Amino acid sequence: MTLQERIKSLDDLSKEDMISLFEILSLKLSDLETDNQEKMANDNYTFWDMTIRFREQMEKEGVEFTDEDFANLRDRSLGREVKF
Repeated sequence: MTLQERIKSLDDLSKEDMISLFEILSLKLSDLETDNQEKMANDNYTFWDMTIRFREQMEKEGVEFTDEDFANLRDRSLGREVKF
């Protein structure tokens, strides 16, 4: 069964089963995050190591950034009004 088929089958679950499944998945995710944080703390990655890992992950997932993604992000306002 593919992931998409499994997701679609969630529609057949009762509300109680969905809540239970959500709680189980939340615990699993929490465990994974804790494991990942401990691994990173033990591996003593430098900023550059993490930058390379980030780039590798983006390439693996097929994510590409272009200049258009960052166009018009800057806030060009003068800022908040200052009252003297």
